This record gives sequence, C-alpha cells and structure tokens, in this order.
Amino acid sequence: MSGTRYTDAGITPVIEAYVAVEMLSYAAHTVVLDKFGMNQTMPKNKTQVIKWRRPITFDPATTPLFEGVTPNLTQFGYETVTGTLKQFGQVVEITDIIEDFALDQVAKDAYQQCSDNIYRTQEALDWAILRAGTSVSYANGSSRAAVNSVLSLDKIRAVVRGLRRNKAKMITMALSSSPNFATRAVEPGWVAIGHTDLEPDIRNLPGFIPCASYGSKKIICEQEIGSVENVRFVLSEDLEPFSDAGGTASTNGTKTTSGAAADVYPLLFLGKEAYGRVALRGAGSISPAIVPVNQRDKSDPLGQRGFIGWKMYHLTVILNQLWMTRLEVATTAL
Repeated sequence: MSGTRYTDAGITPVIEAYVAVEMLSYAAHTVVLDKFGMNQTMPKNKTQVIKWRRPITFDPATTPLFEGVTPNLTQFGYETVTGTLKQFGQVVEITDIIEDFALDQVAKDAYQQCSDNIYRTQEALDWAILRAGTSVSYANGSSRAAVNSVLSLDKIRAVVRGLRRNKAKMITMALSSSPNFATRAVEPGWVAIGHTDLEPDIRNLPGFIPCASYGSKKIICEQEIGSVENVRFVLSEDLEPFSDAGGTASTNGTKTTSGAAADVYPLLFLGKEAYGRVALRGAGSISPAIVPVNQRDKSDPLGQRGFIGWKMYHLTVILNQLWMTRLEVATTAL
C-alpha cells in the first residue's frame, strides 16, 4: 500500500477541509502544552524550516550623557531560532467483514479514536522535548536519582526567583481550546504544568486557591486546578513521570511503580515565550485520510479494505532554556 493511496482517495477537497476541522474539534480541550508556547501557523508555502524571531534585549543605558554630545549608537537586532518540521501520522484498516458484521459502528469509532490520537501524539511529542530542558531543580538532592520528596512552597518560590533573575516574563496570553487558531489574554502569572498525580500535594500547599474560589479571575484552561501565590497549576494525565527514577520511596511514603524507588514527576514552570511550536489549528494543519470499504482499485479489486487515518506536521523548540524550569518531585502515595 502506498501512502498516496489514502492521502485523498475517497475524499474531496471540500470534505477534506470539513473532516480536518471535525477531527481537530474532538480532543482540542484535552491538551495543555500547545496553549503556552510562542505559536506559529503552518506557512502557506509548506516549508519545513520554521523561524522564530524576537528583538535582542538592550542593556541598561547607565552612562551619563555629555552636553551636546550624541551618545554611542545602539545596534538593534533580532535573535533567531530555527527548527525543521517532521511529519507524523497513522492509518487504521477496516475490512468488509468487520464493516458488515460487527455490532459496533467500527468505522465511526475508529474515526473518533484517530481524532483523539492526533492530540495525544502532539502532547507526547511536546512533552518529550520540553521535559528535556537544561534548566532543572530537584525537590531534594542534586540529581533525579535522589528525588523522593514532594512539592513544597519553598521550592516553588526558589524556581520563581530563578525565572525572575533570568528576566523571564509572566504568561499573559494562551491559545484557545477551539480548533481555530486564536489566542486570548489571561491574567499575568507563571504556569506550572505536570501530571494529575501531583494534584493532592498541590492542594495541600499553604495558600492554595482552587479555581472555584477565583472570583473574577478567569481560569486559563479546563485543566487548571488552582494557584499558589502567582503560580497557576495546569495538570494532565498524559504528562507521564519517570517511573522508579528517584530515591528510596518507602522512607517517605511516596508513590512508586516497582515498590522500591520513587517515581519522579517533572513539574514544568513556564515563562512567556519560553518555547515555540507549530500550532495544530485550522483545516490545513492536518490531512485526514478516508478510503471507504468497497472502493475497488488494482490493489484491492474486491473492495475488501477501507482505511481511516491522518497525517500532520509537528515542531516544538525550546527558545530560551532560562525562561522555563523543570522541578522534579515525588508525590505522596495514596
């Protein structure tokens, strides 16, 4: 089977655009990492190289001026980071036997699973890149292998102090959860992203404010659970920890997969424009594939097979390592 066979077979350009948006609408609300980066849309010419540009910050002008003397000229320039798009995709086969005799609506269910998996794939790719950043702190010890302490307010304050020292700025915009490319303003703050297993420890932090008590303050996204001081916590079950990667779990009552070493959870503290990514939004960002059962051609003369699938381009790049910090912690065993 060649890739071109199910790129557009059985689906017209108009239907393809509709299907693409419908696929994107299924699970858009479940992902979190796409909301806080410096997002780019897919360029019209489909180039694989994407560039992010931002002005180079000026140093403070601390030299006094002399009367009638023009100061030395300051050069203005941009900092450029590039990345190369890669393609990912999936194809599911449905036979005529399944289509004719299965009790469930197999094609419809497979279509929905493919739609959901677009975002699960995107989130997994983003998480693998972002949790590998070079700026890292530990709940205890000086390496991941020692971590067996849970999240504390002191560690949160230390991370925020480091972000401020490195001139990171609070997040003020977030990508919406709709299938269209749109951003919205949010109240300035640092965003901490991690796994849902961390929720009990976060809620036990001194000064924790749940979203239900925000009042006029609006939540960033559906996965936000609350805030501590100026840090807002966003959790997802798809952001997997490092299983059995920490220190001894039994002495601290922390969660472990094997029963010996603590599972280590990356909690990613984000500042504004810390990373860039190609936004998976709009009809042109994915290519759906639908080949109905009973569509006959030389490779399938009896029309015994049908296919449902998708392909997309993906790129996420850390733009400034010092504007995001990974705090590695354990979590309480319940």
